[in-house]
Amino acid sequence: MKTESPTVKTFAFNDERFVRSMPGQFLMLWIPGIDEIPLSILNVEKKGTVKVAVKNVGEATQAVHKMKVDDFIGVRGPFGNSFSLRSGNILIVGGGTGIVPLLFLVKSLSHKVTKLTFVIGAKTKEELLLIGDVQRACGKENVVTATEDGSYGIKCLATTPLKSLLKKEKFDMIYSCGPEKMMRKTFDLAENYGTAMEVSLERLMRCAIGLCGSCVIGRYRVCRDGPVFTSDQLRELKAEFGVSKRGFGGRRIPI
Repeated sequence: MKTESPTVKTFAFNDERFVRSMPGQFLMLWIPGIDEIPLSILNVEKKGTVKVAVKNVGEATQAVHKMKVDDFIGVRGPFGNSFSLRSGNILIVGGGTGIVPLLFLVKSLSHKVTKLTFVIGAKTKEELLLIGDVQRACGKENVVTATEDGSYGIKCLATTPLKSLLKKEKFDMIYSCGPEKMMRKTFDLAENYGTAMEVSLERLMRCAIGLCGSCVIGRYRVCRDGPVFTSDQLRELKAEFGVSKRGFGGRRIPI
């Protein structure tokens, strides 16, 4: 266990079933007597050591934050599809806990790309998740950092540097994960510049196998058809992507 920010801790466990996990996939973590929650996979080592990041946002995640070494958990997975591993000039845009699958992706892409630029954003320096790991994986000179209060990097939203980056050079792929309004703005810019894009969406996931319907967006089930979606799919989802999601009662609520 390691504290990464005031609200996020990383945890590791051993399970050889996850050795073949791909960037973008997720798992279901069961906290006995409390709940089961979906978590993006941060990293998987050859011996089966799995790392995840948990943000303290409710009863279940609070219970995880209080766990100690050798405490009992239940795990299902890996679930969902993954990011495609493209080559060429790559742009990655992330914020919040969306950095988790993107960092896993960077490590998988490292031998394929000719150039990689990573734009990472947060409200404050304290909330910049895994920034040191991102800089080490990408090279500090390839990381553009934005904070809303200006306490680290550029004082702006993560999407602010994108327009100049896209105007300046041609990217073969944009990958993104984080706040959905950020991803929607990134997608709109990608469309304007004719750049292919993949995003990892977050929705309410209960079963993780496509049965309960709680994670439906458009005609897709995020747990089975995603969580990674392409530009072609996102064009179908413009009415919902970055606009609304379904709450616990199944009704659409604003994002």
